[in-house]
Amino acid sequence: MNETPGASDPTVVRSIAVTTDDLISALEANRRANSHVVLRVTPPFYARERARIHLTGGEVADYSNPPPLHFDPETFLDETAPAYPEVDETRPDPYELEAHHERHTAAVESWRTSIRSHLRDTVELSAGDVSHEVDVKYLG
Repeated sequence: MNETPGASDPTVVRSIAVTTDDLISALEANRRANSHVVLRVTPPFYARERARIHLTGGEVADYSNPPPLHFDPETFLDETAPAYPEVDETRPDPYELEAHHERHTAAVESWRTSIRSHLRDTVELSAGDVSHEVDVKYLG
C-alpha cells in the first residue's frame, strides 16, 4: 500500500482512513466519561494513513520527534450532527427506572445510526505552524 519510505514530516499525509465504529466510540467516550479520546496517526508518516482510536496521555516518551497526530473526533462531524442524548433528556414522566434505561438505550442507538450521515469528507491536519486539509475514508 505505502511503498515509499515513511517521513517525519506530517504534511505528507493526504488522506486518512478511519473506522466508523472507532469514531463513534471515541465520540461517546468523550461525551460520557471524563477522558480525552482521539483518533491518532503515528509516525513515520505516509500519504495514506490510518487513524486509530487512542486514549491520550503517556505517549510523549514513545514518540519524541515527530509526535503522533491527534484528531479530535468532533472534527469529523459536520455542523448539523445531532447531539449525543443526555440521560436527563430521556427521562420518562412518571419516572420508572427500567423505562428510563430502555428509552436512553434506544436514543443512544438511534444517535449511533444517525451520526453516520453527518461525517465530513475532509478534516484539517494541524502540525506545528502548518495545516492543510486531508481526505477522510471511512471504513465500516
